[in-house]
Amino acid sequence: MTAEANPSASPSASPPGLRESKKQQTRQLISDVATGLFLSQGFEQTTIADIAAAARVAKKTVTNYFPRKEDLALDHQDAFIASLAGTLAGRRPGTPALAALRDAFVEAAEAANPVAGFSGPAFARMIADSPTLSTRLRDLHDLREAALADALADATGTPRGDITPRIAAALLGAVHRTLFRRIQELTLAGEDNARISAVVTAEADTAFGLLEPSLADYAPA
Repeated sequence: MTAEANPSASPSASPPGLRESKKQQTRQLISDVATGLFLSQGFEQTTIADIAAAARVAKKTVTNYFPRKEDLALDHQDAFIASLAGTLAGRRPGTPALAALRDAFVEAAEAANPVAGFSGPAFARMIADSPTLSTRLRDLHDLREAALADALADATGTPRGDITPRIAAALLGAVHRTLFRRIQELTLAGEDNARISAVVTAEADTAFGLLEPSLADYAPA
């Protein structure tokens, strides 16, 4: 019902959808401005005050949307943390965890998905040059592995925290960490996405293959 049709509604009130849209626009503006500053002058050298001034918003507005400065640079972090567990949730019936994760990685590599590590040379250099971002990225890998361990425990009817899904997640997570790092290395070496995709797809076959003796039939859907 519109404000015109409802006398009790405030004439100045925006529909919830419009308010949410404006919030998303503000969030995206801040993120875009911050990324530009990080790339041009470095993550460590850029302050929240710099970002607020460039985006023409208050510092409090920036921190309301992004509580930590790292959140501004690694804005795919929620998708990253959930990615491996999400692959398990969406796989076809009967598909073991290893096969599902291998197929999902190959698909992501062929699509040059940023969540898999395809970020472009400027962004990869920004992360490599920032101790803060490098540390945060390791934390995100740990969080993604923990989410995968929980998903594996649920898939096998094992209590969360049990050693078996934790070990399986550590092995599978190590492959993803290594391939992510490989993508970053090749990006910094100047290779284009097509070449990187071809290299890491072949290397993924080797890496996941090493886990087949122990995990080929583990945690089928």
